[in-house]
Amino acid sequence: MFELRLLCPQDRVDAVSDALEALDALSVSVEDADAQTDAEQALFGEPGMPPPRDGWNRSRVLALFGTEAAAGEAAGLLQAQDFFEGCQLAGMGEIAGQDWVRLTQSQFAPVQITPQFWIVPTWHEPPAQATQVIRLDPGLAFGTGTHPTTRMCLRWIARHPSVGQRVLDYGCGSGILAIGAAKFGATDIDAVDIDEAAVRSTEANAQANHAILSAGLPDRALGQYQTVLANILASPLKVLAPLLCGHVAAGGSLVLAGILERQADELKLAYAPHAKLEVSDIEDGWILMTARL
Repeated sequence: MFELRLLCPQDRVDAVSDALEALDALSVSVEDADAQTDAEQALFGEPGMPPPRDGWNRSRVLALFGTEAAAGEAAGLLQAQDFFEGCQLAGMGEIAGQDWVRLTQSQFAPVQITPQFWIVPTWHEPPAQATQVIRLDPGLAFGTGTHPTTRMCLRWIARHPSVGQRVLDYGCGSGILAIGAAKFGATDIDAVDIDEAAVRSTEANAQANHAILSAGLPDRALGQYQTVLANILASPLKVLAPLLCGHVAAGGSLVLAGILERQADELKLAYAPHAKLEVSDIEDGWILMTARL
């Protein structure tokens, strides 16, 4: 297997990617060429709105070919095209054969939430001390327990059992928070997301964990809940302040994550007309913010 590596400005990525597919590339992927630098760009929009831009200023386009000759021929043909102007060949090399399934699985070990509460991929046995387990494999939807925001939310759930409560997981991703609420006693759970793939992922993961919940698009969230969970990002959380607070029943809890430490004051200000947010947990520069209404 040979990888062809190209650098392209935003307005050339689609044309180059289409050409690579036409040249029988086995796969084509696009990354931010400035990732993990000060020039890195996040691509996300507010809920229900398109991303603010279609791509990164500089993209790394990676294409896989079965042979070195095919990769070299593709590179030569691309460089002769008018649409390749502004792009450059960054390199080409052989990719060592891998057991990709085993390699991927090795990167996802069981994740401890509390000494007794663990997230465990299906290819692992639960630790002996685990009395509460969520079975979850990596997938397209966000939320496998490996990110600090997810772990902090789950810790909060474990420390505040929602026995008999009505719970809303807004922006459910994989459904992990909704499933966690079910494991700790919630009996009426709505899990909603703007992404239909996330809804399907939540339904599948809930079934695998014998968790009873209702998953759907945001219009499924109706009325008030004793606990409202939202692990998204700071910008959409600020926009959603009136909606999320409106779903919290009197005396209920609002639990927000996806927030960096430096964004705490922004969130407090955005929620001030509705709730008094406080920082309840912190991990690796991320914070959990909660309020009682």
